[in-house]
Amino acid sequence: MSASLERFAGGLKVPAIVAPMFLVSGPDLVVESCKAGLCGTFPALNQRTTEGFDEWLTEIKERLGEDDAPYGVNLIVHGSNPRVQADLEVCIKHEVPLIITSLGAVPELVDAVHSYGGLVFHDVIKKRHAEKAAEAGVDGIIAVAAGAGGHAGTYSPFALTSEIREFWDGALILSGSMSHGGHIAAAQMMGCDFAYFGSHFIAATESMASQEQKDMMIGAGAGDITYTDRVTGVGANFLTPSLDAATLHDAPGEMSLNEEAKAWKTIWSAGHGTGATREVRPAKEICEQLIAEYEAARAKFCG
Repeated sequence: MSASLERFAGGLKVPAIVAPMFLVSGPDLVVESCKAGLCGTFPALNQRTTEGFDEWLTEIKERLGEDDAPYGVNLIVHGSNPRVQADLEVCIKHEVPLIITSLGAVPELVDAVHSYGGLVFHDVIKKRHAEKAAEAGVDGIIAVAAGAGGHAGTYSPFALTSEIREFWDGALILSGSMSHGGHIAAAQMMGCDFAYFGSHFIAATESMASQEQKDMMIGAGAGDITYTDRVTGVGANFLTPSLDAATLHDAPGEMSLNEEAKAWKTIWSAGHGTGATREVRPAKEICEQLIAEYEAARAKFCG
């Protein structure tokens, strides 16, 4: 493990990351997660402008202390995102500890983040995507397995992580239905270094999700999740009741970011782990429970 990865891991109470969720994660959720000991993250595009994104980073840095966990930002590295270069420059300016890239692993971006000592994790759903990320020089690969919220893969976490570990000895992060501290320990037993939590925090007090969306999360279980490409043209997991309330046509093919943002405002994403969400709670409480569950699992199985 590199020195940068060791510093990152050493700043966490448990090896877990609160995933960047589109239209859900913001400064409050990031800060409270980091103060509780987990890495809090958010998508740059949750702020409508690069100027607003810069302001969010300034706010987050001002609210976090030296003893808090590191934070991260998700960048969509794709030709459809006209802000990627400007947002990257803001990340470099603020020396964001962790950059999570999606839809493209670019060596130049990795080099730019490494120049100030930052880390780059890249999310993948297939082995070939992971191979491209490794070639780009990323520090970590996020295996987005079956059951994850949002744009997700369809492979079992056992298969996906095993295939990636055949060639990858860097940091491996497991995503998909994580909702219990014991899942962190299970991910480690599978050869992963970190666990990735998303849906479990949608109903957090600090989440930017609407009350209606939080209520739907609280009443849902794994059977209320539908995997479909009919929303954005790319396979993703959504809350079935929100799909039922929408008028959908055939898969639209590749959408612009603005079109996709409009779709996700009323059709809400969540993973198979939604059944663990039973009330709106502060992020601090959710994190503290995950930490306690993780420690109990390790005590039981690791002695």
